[in-house]
Amino acid sequence: MAEGELKLLGLWGSQFVIRVRTILEQKGLSYEYFEENFANKSELLLKHNPVHKKVPVLIHGDRAICESLVILQYIDENWSGTGPPVLPANPYDRAIARFWAAYVDDKLLPLLIDTLKAETEEAKAEKIAGIHGVLEMLEGVFKKCSAGKSFFGGDSIGYLDVTLGSYLAWIRAEERIIGAKLLDETKMPSLVEWENRFLAADCVKKVLPSVERVEALGRMLIAKERASRLAN
Repeated sequence: MAEGELKLLGLWGSQFVIRVRTILEQKGLSYEYFEENFANKSELLLKHNPVHKKVPVLIHGDRAICESLVILQYIDENWSGTGPPVLPANPYDRAIARFWAAYVDDKLLPLLIDTLKAETEEAKAEKIAGIHGVLEMLEGVFKKCSAGKSFFGGDSIGYLDVTLGSYLAWIRAEERIIGAKLLDETKMPSLVEWENRFLAADCVKKVLPSVERVEALGRMLIAKERASRLAN
């Protein structure tokens, strides 16, 4: 593999892959994308991520970088002079962006999964309330971090933007599946305005799957989960 050549191993519906692809597009970096099949993982994936065997994996020359947030930081540092920065220049602002990005993955992802798995209306309502709590918290974070600008990262899409933005198709698809509002313009008006700006960006349009496609995937995964529970 030639030095500098970029390959990305991923899955189209993975929010972790979506965020990496968004930044690669925003930076204008050329890369070869390989869609993985987790029922039959490729030799390339097994070779470059032998421990977790998960995507995304960014292969740069003969080096492999795993974990989406680590990959974002690697791209930012390695191509610092190309395109908008991913992380803020100020050390404190960088630390804040990392903190809230970790919060999104630690809090939002489990709640979205658990809401789909909820077996009673009471359990579902509890998880939905949890999602509202996380998003209302992020409403306040946006107001503070953006300082009146368009994105969490300021004038351009940055680290926290792509971390949360990679969930948007799943959030909107889940609303259709469960029949309840999660990202509500009455409770999170600033966040919904941010969502519209994020989705309008060319780098996002190129990689974010449609809500309809994600909804179909979500319903399929729910059916498989229920079938597995019945079988056991």
